[in-house]
Amino acid sequence: MILRKVGGPLLPGPAFTGLLVDFLGDFSLSGTMMGKVNYRYVTTGLRQFTFGVVCVTMLALVAAPARAVSLLRDPDIENALNQIARPILNAAGLGSNVRVLVVHDSSLNAFVVDTQHIFIHSGLLLRMENADMLQAVIAHEAAHIANGHLARRHQNIGTAKTVAGLGIALSAIAAAATGNSEAAAGAAFGITNSAQRVFLSHTRAEEASADKSGLSYMVRAGADTQGAVDVFELFRGQELLKNSRQDPYVRSHPLTRDRLRSAKAAADAYAGKALPDAAKAYWFGRAKGKLSAFIRNPKWTIGRLKDSPSEDVRLMREAVALHRQSKTSKAVATLDKALALRPGDPYYYELRGQFLIESRDARGAAASYKRCVDRLSGNALCLGSYGRALLAAGDARSALGALEKARSLDFRDSRILRDLASAYAQTGNPGMASVAAAERYALQGRMKDAGIQANRAAGLLPEGSGGWRRAQDIISAAKRAEKKK
Repeated sequence: MILRKVGGPLLPGPAFTGLLVDFLGDFSLSGTMMGKVNYRYVTTGLRQFTFGVVCVTMLALVAAPARAVSLLRDPDIENALNQIARPILNAAGLGSNVRVLVVHDSSLNAFVVDTQHIFIHSGLLLRMENADMLQAVIAHEAAHIANGHLARRHQNIGTAKTVAGLGIALSAIAAAATGNSEAAAGAAFGITNSAQRVFLSHTRAEEASADKSGLSYMVRAGADTQGAVDVFELFRGQELLKNSRQDPYVRSHPLTRDRLRSAKAAADAYAGKALPDAAKAYWFGRAKGKLSAFIRNPKWTIGRLKDSPSEDVRLMREAVALHRQSKTSKAVATLDKALALRPGDPYYYELRGQFLIESRDARGAAASYKRCVDRLSGNALCLGSYGRALLAAGDARSALGALEKARSLDFRDSRILRDLASAYAQTGNPGMASVAAAERYALQGRMKDAGIQANRAAGLLPEGSGGWRRAQDIISAAKRAEKKK
């Protein structure tokens, strides 16, 4: 998994192994579940695998001050979650403007920090029992966006700065987390729990409003409103606990008996009217099944394969468990059986490529990734993995094309920029290699190093060219950063 870090310590959990791309330097982890520094490609664990972990010190959802948290970026899981979210978002009038992303955190929480993303903790997703519960969470967070509750929070930026010395715009935080090319670049910062409450908490009036709107979205989308009641039951009684013992969701979304009663009344009024949706159940089971297969012990996964929503998902989960046990040949053979059931599934080809690249079969991985990008030509994560495999296989020129396209789709992926610099260097273009390196350093906040590389690029590239202009932008930014010291 790819990991971007913006400030704070790198905190991989005990199940975390994989290629981690740190904003303060690149390194690899591999080996057993606890991880040991070893070789370039990962053999087990939560992955470099295009479940690209993007690590951000996003001021949302952290219980400890200045703690780095990780976004789990996987094209398969994100597709599944957005399949589930689409009818809710359409009902909310948000359409395709909002994406659902997963944060690697075992606590129960969900939140929004801008109008384009809904963030859900992996712990909460794994506690969901069905797609309707997940849709209830998405509907509630979508209501905060649609009802304009973020406007009040943006007005509190000044207060948050006073409380924690925040010093960064919310849009920049979201950009660092998601690679939104329209937002400002991320920067390292720390934030205290009191500032998090100022910034992230919703008023009881906002919660009531979001509950009402969220339930109406569920009804219009044909979802079962009992899912909202079931979510409330997860947190029932927590308002009586000390703040330190509550799940983050309760701290930022104050619970009351009135909210639960309202949800139950809506569920009773709508009982039996929800539309059956086999596709929704499939995508929920696939997202949850893949997430748990990478996070939990392989033996746990093997013992619960029967819980999979379909045979192809069962085979996919078994393949992941086998791969994490370093049984790659069996993992690939098992995943091929899933592909036989869903011919041409691009996300299974992406996973197949992961298995192979992490087993040092770069050419085989490139072939699998190509089958993926032939069907998902606009997915930056898949293109980045394809380019990386081509680079590892010695085909730098072909890698360059894939990586440039990936960069155009997500220019805040520091690993793509690192690989892009390598591809340019290997194809005899040191000027553009320096541009990519400068952009990566700038993304990491290492402006002095960025300026050095940008000046080098400016001296090598034709004046007025695209690369030269990009270098000039970084040179200017580096000078401004130096003056602020």
